[in-house]
Amino acid sequence: MQLPEPTEPVTAAASSRPDASGSGRIPRRVVLLGSTGSIGTQAIDVADAAPDRFRIVALAAGGNNLDLLARQAVHTRAAAVGCAAVDLATLEDALRRACDEASVTGYDPELFVGLGAATAVAAWPEAEVVLNGMTGSIGLEPTLAALAAGHMLALANKESLIVGGALVKRAARPGQLVPVDSEHSALAQALRAGTSDEVDRLVVTASGGPFRGRRRADLANVTPEQALAHPTWKMGRMVTTNSATMVNKALEVIEAHLLFDVPLEKIDVVVHPQSVVHSMVQFTDGSTIAQASPPDMKLPIALGMGWPERVPGAAAPCDWTKATEWTFEPLDEEAFPAVRLAKEAAASGGTGMAVYNAANEEAVDAFHDGLIGFTDIVDTIAAVLAQHAESGELTLQSVLAAEKWARSAARARIGRG
Repeated sequence: MQLPEPTEPVTAAASSRPDASGSGRIPRRVVLLGSTGSIGTQAIDVADAAPDRFRIVALAAGGNNLDLLARQAVHTRAAAVGCAAVDLATLEDALRRACDEASVTGYDPELFVGLGAATAVAAWPEAEVVLNGMTGSIGLEPTLAALAAGHMLALANKESLIVGGALVKRAARPGQLVPVDSEHSALAQALRAGTSDEVDRLVVTASGGPFRGRRRADLANVTPEQALAHPTWKMGRMVTTNSATMVNKALEVIEAHLLFDVPLEKIDVVVHPQSVVHSMVQFTDGSTIAQASPPDMKLPIALGMGWPERVPGAAAPCDWTKATEWTFEPLDEEAFPAVRLAKEAAASGGTGMAVYNAANEEAVDAFHDGLIGFTDIVDTIAAVLAQHAESGELTLQSVLAAEKWARSAARARIGRG
């Protein structure tokens, strides 16, 4: 999939441009999906720090932190606010309270509630860029809505691309889809160093999570608390658990395959516990280009919202005056088979990854509810995939049907019925 080059205008969202007087920039208009999560809250910080570059025009969140969503809306003066888990009266009440706390009057955004709230906000006509920071495959319909509306999509919701696969790729015009995950942002930057014909392979780095170096037998009695103790990144429950099982890295491999049209067999994973080198591109002449920066998601968020321009001061750089050490080691696929399993599921190009992702989400919830052990998470994915039969043409309906079936099959195996 083609990313816009540094000199190429971005589809439907030209990079921050001079205003009519030529005295300054007109900020790029940004929609945040999943605004109360880790990506969304950091995106607001990025926009606050660069008001000449970004203006938040719409927000949507699930509703688990309604008070925060309301405060964000009042803070940004977003013209549209969506919330999936509440009714209109509840959202209106939360916004009134937030306005009172901030001594704000006259704020009256358009409101969307219910399951389609994020999809409606994703298509907000005033938007130029939609940052999809939702968690899980629930982000697929908003992703498709943003693309259909012609907005540039800064994608942190990897699951929507992974489960949608060719469906999302067909919907995206060249240059419309820009990655936000640190690994894919790194690859996009490194790929500027050569042509597509010169790329030999992609190397996706992994921190190794909290269980780096452990054998499979050592993982049988891992507790949810241990699985959530990530050594580097602060993320939500699902993503942190996925990092511990290496499912997150598996999803990132498939995302890289879809974003950059590189064959699965030419994408490797290497464990890099310092999380400073975010990924690398190896070229045909033997050269490897790496993108390095301290672990801080504000850099790829800013680059995703501002692509193809960089945002000065988005994050602190490496301090080259201090001695440091970076290490790299191969992935132990016996202890962590999630990457191999995902490559096998994705090879068909059908709904295999929708099944993989849905089974994983059910298994992670069951693990945290004490119903299964840690290693049972990936074992559940494998068992459900073994039962899966492809359903023909890849459409939104076939993806949703495959997910529904996979959740049911996973629950049956787990014992949830």
